[in-house]
Order: sequence, then C-alpha cells, then structure tokens
Amino acid sequence: MYPAQPVPPYRAPYGQPPRARSGHPVGAVFVGLCVSVVVSLLYSGLIVLTYKEQSLAASQTLYLVHAVVNAAIVGALVGLMGHRSTGAPLGGAVVAALAAFFGFTNAVPLILAESQSPAAIGDMMQVDPLIPAKAWWNDEINGGVDWVSPLGLVIAAVVAWGLAYAIGRSRGRR
Repeated sequence: MYPAQPVPPYRAPYGQPPRARSGHPVGAVFVGLCVSVVVSLLYSGLIVLTYKEQSLAASQTLYLVHAVVNAAIVGALVGLMGHRSTGAPLGGAVVAALAAFFGFTNAVPLILAESQSPAAIGDMMQVDPLIPAKAWWNDEINGGVDWVSPLGLVIAAVVAWGLAYAIGRSRGRR
C-alpha cells in the first residue's frame, strides 16, 4: 500500500484557483423581463392615447424609439446583474425583441376597445385572434410586408445584447 497523498490546494486544472462566479444571470433576465413589461405597457398606453393624431412615419418612429429605449433599459439591467455571464446578454436580447413585438400588438386590442367597446375584443378573438400580429407584420397602405416591424426586433435585440455584453464585461471580477 502506498501512503495517502496530500490533496492539492486547488482542484481546478493546472493548479489554478477556481473562478468565483459573480452575478445572477437568471435573475438578471427575470428583472429585465419585468421591467420590459412595464415599459411595453407604457408604450401601449401612449399609442392608445395618440393613435388618432399619428401619421405612419410618426407611428413607425415611435415604434423604433420604443424598441431602442426598451432594449437599452433591459440591456443595462442585464449587464449590471448578469456580470460576465454568457447567457444573460442572450436572454436580454430575446426579452427586448419580445417586448418590442408585444408593445405594439398589445396596443391593437386596446385601440379596438377604446374606439368601439370592450366587447369588440371578444369578437376579435372569435374571428381571428392573430389580428394584432397581422397588423404588426402587414403594410396595409402599400400592401405586402411592413419591414420596419422586423427591423425594430433586430434593433432591440442588438442594442440589448450589446449593452448587456459591454456593461457585464466592464464589471469584471471584483
């Protein structure tokens, strides 16, 4: 029998100390989701209050501004809480893109209820529950696809990921 060997002080490969994990990536994405819901509801409310006076250019600009603002808030929160995590910026990008989409689509039933009656939402759900998504995707004036809408999703995802990545990397190990 051989005598018991002493255990090395670090069990990481090559004798390096184990990296201390910092940040909470899942919590970061969850907080980003909660804040994005609030920002999207504010955007939907703004649309309901101003849809009669908006031109097409104004509504598209407001949509893109909402996508950037929501993504900036989500990206900053995810970067601050998720630190150097790999998955947190990706989760923040998905949350920001979904917030841009649902901010617009949640305004459609609210506009319908404000212009007609709240019962009109039930009628819309019976006829075609995807009317808000179709309104987001279709360009009714020129026919075809409204390319500003998917552009808003891409912008939201890129801004959220970029901010979360930059802020998370700058936080470093403390």
